[in-house]
Amino acid sequence: MVGSVWAALGLSLTCISAISLVSPAWFQTTTFSFGVLTYCSWPQGDSWNQSCGTFQSLDDIPDFAWKVSAAMLLGGWLLLAFSAILLLSWALAPKGLCPWRGSGPVPGVQAAAAIATIMGLLVFPISLASPFAKEACVASSMYHGGQCQLGWGYVTAILNAVLASLLPVIRRPHVTEVQRRTIFFSSDTESIILVPETTK
Repeated sequence: MVGSVWAALGLSLTCISAISLVSPAWFQTTTFSFGVLTYCSWPQGDSWNQSCGTFQSLDDIPDFAWKVSAAMLLGGWLLLAFSAILLLSWALAPKGLCPWRGSGPVPGVQAAAAIATIMGLLVFPISLASPFAKEACVASSMYHGGQCQLGWGYVTAILNAVLASLLPVIRRPHVTEVQRRTIFFSSDTESIILVPETTK
C-alpha cells in the first residue's frame, strides 16, 4: 500500500515537472511570456489570442546559461521519470518478485533528479541577461527580471523540486519477519520497533 502511494506521488511529480517544463509562463510581461522551452506573445489586453513558439533544440535556445539550465532540467525530469517508472513497476509487481522493492537505486535516482532540477532552476535566471530576455523584459539582467514578473510555471517548478527532494526522505521503512513479530527498521535511525502479534 505504501509503495503504491509512493509510486503515485512519484508519477504525479513527474507529470507536474513536465507541465512546468513546457509552460511558457516562467517570466511574463503584459504582452509576452517565456519559459525554458516555449514562449508566447499576444496583443495588449487580449491574452486569449496568443501566438506561441518552441525552441526545437538546444541550438535554438538563445543563451548559453539557458541551454545549461534546459539540459539540467530535462536531465532531472528524465531521472524523475525513470524513478517513477521503477516505483510503479515495484508497486504493481507481486511481492516475492522484487525482494528489495522501494529501496536500492530509487532514492539515489530521486536525489540526483532533485539536485539536477534545483541546479537548473538556479541557473535559469542567469539567462535574463540574454538579448532575448532583455528585449522581452526591458532592462533585465542576471537574476533581475526588469519588467518581467515571475510566472506560475517557474513557481510550480520550484515547488516540484522541493517535493521531489523530499521523496527519498519519506521512503517506506524496511519490514522483516522475525519470530512471528513484525519489526520495522527505520532507515533514518536503524532502531527497532516491536509490534505486538495480531491474532488471525
